[in-house]
Amino acid sequence: MIRIREQNEKIKQRRADVQADEDAFKKTQEAERVKAAKTKKVQENIDRTREQNARRKMEKIQTREWDSGKPARDWKPVKKPEDGEDADKAPRQSIGIRGVSRGGRGRGRGRAQRTSAEASAETSEEPKAAEEVQSPPETEAAVDWTIGAVPDCTARGRRTGTLSVTSTMGRGVLLTSNLPQLQNLIKRDPAAYKEEFLQQWNHYNSIRQIFQISPDEQAQHFRELVTFIAQVAQCYPKETAEFPSHLSTLLLENYGTLSPDTRKSLVQNLVMLRNKDVITSIVLLKTLFPLLPRTTSTTLRALIRKTILSDIRTANLRTKNHKLNRAVQAMLFGMVERGMDAEVVGDKGKLRAASGMPAQNATQNGGEAMWAIVLTKELWKKGIWNDAKTVSIVALGCFHPVTKVQSASLHFFLGSDEENDDSDDEEEDEPDVKGLKHRREINKKTRSGEKKIRRTLKSFKSKQKRKADAFTPNFPAIQLLNDPQTFGEKLYDNLNRYDKRFSLDHKILLMQLLARVMGAHKLCVLGFYTYIMKYLTYHQLRIPAILVALAQSVHDLTPPDALTPVVRKLAQEFVHPGVGSEVIAAGMNAIREVCRRQPWAMEEDLLGDLVEYQKSRDKAVTAAARGLLQLFREVNPGMLKRRQRGKEASMTMAGGNQPLPFGHSTDAAVDIEGLVLLEDHLKALRAEEGIASGDENEDDEAAWEGWDVESSEDSDDSGGWMDVESDGEDLEISDSEDEGEKRPAKGKGKADVDADAESTQDPTPVEEAAANRISSLATTKILTPADFAMINDLRIQAASQAVERGAGSGAKRKLAALEAKKKALSQSGNIEDTFVSENDILGPRKKAKADYAERMASIEKGREGREKFASLKGKKSKAAPSSSTNREKARNKPIMMIIASGAVRSKKKASLRDKQQKLRAHIDRAKKSHH
Repeated sequence: MIRIREQNEKIKQRRADVQADEDAFKKTQEAERVKAAKTKKVQENIDRTREQNARRKMEKIQTREWDSGKPARDWKPVKKPEDGEDADKAPRQSIGIRGVSRGGRGRGRGRAQRTSAEASAETSEEPKAAEEVQSPPETEAAVDWTIGAVPDCTARGRRTGTLSVTSTMGRGVLLTSNLPQLQNLIKRDPAAYKEEFLQQWNHYNSIRQIFQISPDEQAQHFRELVTFIAQVAQCYPKETAEFPSHLSTLLLENYGTLSPDTRKSLVQNLVMLRNKDVITSIVLLKTLFPLLPRTTSTTLRALIRKTILSDIRTANLRTKNHKLNRAVQAMLFGMVERGMDAEVVGDKGKLRAASGMPAQNATQNGGEAMWAIVLTKELWKKGIWNDAKTVSIVALGCFHPVTKVQSASLHFFLGSDEENDDSDDEEEDEPDVKGLKHRREINKKTRSGEKKIRRTLKSFKSKQKRKADAFTPNFPAIQLLNDPQTFGEKLYDNLNRYDKRFSLDHKILLMQLLARVMGAHKLCVLGFYTYIMKYLTYHQLRIPAILVALAQSVHDLTPPDALTPVVRKLAQEFVHPGVGSEVIAAGMNAIREVCRRQPWAMEEDLLGDLVEYQKSRDKAVTAAARGLLQLFREVNPGMLKRRQRGKEASMTMAGGNQPLPFGHSTDAAVDIEGLVLLEDHLKALRAEEGIASGDENEDDEAAWEGWDVESSEDSDDSGGWMDVESDGEDLEISDSEDEGEKRPAKGKGKADVDADAESTQDPTPVEEAAANRISSLATTKILTPADFAMINDLRIQAASQAVERGAGSGAKRKLAALEAKKKALSQSGNIEDTFVSENDILGPRKKAKADYAERMASIEKGREGREKFASLKGKKSKAAPSSSTNREKARNKPIMMIIASGAVRSKKKASLRDKQQKLRAHIDRAKKSHH
């Protein structure tokens, strides 16, 4: 109660202060009104005196003219030049009377303006009271008065003129009520109108205090004052230093009580202050970011969003503004992080209701994080931000408790937009490119037609590119993930823990992202394969997408023990006679994609059963079985039966080339492959440039070369048992060091074979040292991505030279592998070469036979636009009855009459030249119709 009383007393005191300020302002206005009234009264006395003097002058002149028989004078007003008007073009300002003759009678032009002597003489006759009247003060506006006489004087008598008096109020009263005029004057001369501005500033503070208590009072006047101060704030930076904070405080603390017009006005004035460099971008964005989730106005939300994006884009236009980017990224990260402590609700209605979490709080927390994700995605899409911090913001949103925020973050990495446009509308708007080209070939060639086709093709290509990009995964963002192993484990934990709270669509999104992260970074999250096995049934909804996620998660470092149960489950659920051919094809294609990445996951007996499906009558099943057979012919033909291996695979096995089991390697990794080639290339470049290496470096290299020779010899001596052969057994699998060896021919003896073996197995020390040389470049230089690209090119060049020298099939296979790897790296953005699609799983499918409903729908579609559902053949169906055409009659003629016709006889008697011309014309028509 005491606090309430203190608050009431403070409110009363504030209201009393505001009322005192209002009274002071009213007193000031009243004083100005009194002053203006006094000035007006003095001015009226001056005008009255001048009018009397003018009447006397006019009476004298008219009396003089009537007595002499001269025409009367028309007194016309003399206008004073206004501010800015050219003095030469303005009428003369002397107090005189112009005489105008009556037009049309050819009389004299009348007497000219009176001389200065006459004017002074008449002025001396005026009463002295007029001379004693003082002119208005300089601060008052001048009063224009003119005399106008009656235009025509036909009767004898006195005509008097009329006076038109215009007066203005004082400058203070005028500027107080006209803020735009005061704003214009302040921008021209800020120092001269500082007092008027301070008066408006004090008035603004008073209105602001009233506005904070009751926003409905004087809202329009308050908006006008705020706009006025924002316009002239740059002229008085010290006086208006706290003005931006006032607007921010009103928006952030009193947003709910403000009217929509007031909110929009305050935001617009803040943006104006930013455009005038009164405030910085960080100050503006700190105010606008919290407003996005709170506003309900579509126009205001669009204005705030556009302002944020344009401000950040402008700041990063020429160079990256790292200070602003770090500050904005910290704000966005905080917006996402503030709602992370809430409970995961999920997207199922029953579980949402059972969770006991208020829906409004979840919406508020999710709204702030949602806007942070949307803005981050927009900045990434426009290319303004492309660093790892941006990816970290969205990666944090993947674990937000609100499912909507999770979905937006997952779509960012998957590359698909949530806001799907109408594909039907886009298809209708697509131009007929083929038809345009065809018409272009036939019609007359013009420049406008060429430009039209170019514009159409350009728009068509851009639409196609947008469609392709809409479904392309965001691989750069996936590659920029910080600690991808932890990210993948969190995704799996989120998927496994809240399995019953998420819908199937949301779980598939999580599976797809986890699979792509595992495939891109070669992660091992083995629990994922156990989790996904429960969804591997042919009747599961969206099973193609689940199979795609499974295949995408496998890589060459995945343990085969974890994949073997998955492959067995796929075969049991999808490949058996109790399901349709499409199901069998999908299952076998999924097994093929898994084994393409890890061939050792397949069991030999299971492979034999699957390959037998190549004898199926269904095309899709046959294609899937043949694809699996061809895969194992390339990667591991030893698992196939002898008659299924093929010629090339059998020759490869006969040569002793067998794939190594999982986890085995031919040689230990002692150096980066191809680094020696890079070192030699750099030495050659230095030699061309004339840069010689120092003596110490050459000595060090010679010492390392000697150590290489000794170490290789020691290793050969210690590992000599690997060269032992078995004469009595025909080994099918040989070690890598024995690949070049062949079985001795029948015509050779044992001594000859031993001699050949010694000659082939005992290379010279120089050759052995060159082959086993280890480069020291990795210890002296930091290798960049450009260096690794150069290493790949040098390896391809070396392999090409080896093939040209006739090194053998091994060199050819190595060259093919290197070229394939380079092609895969260069086409990393191609959707077909980077990840599995649903079409790869489903395979080729034949068109299913239409049922009764589909056939009837097609018939109804064909009847549209027809008056009757009958044939149009016959006279009655025509609009105007008429006879049949000659073409119709010729079609119904008997065959014997056609044979005896002149057209047929002329064809028989046609010359070879006529036949060639007709054939050429036919070919030209066919080409045109084809295009």
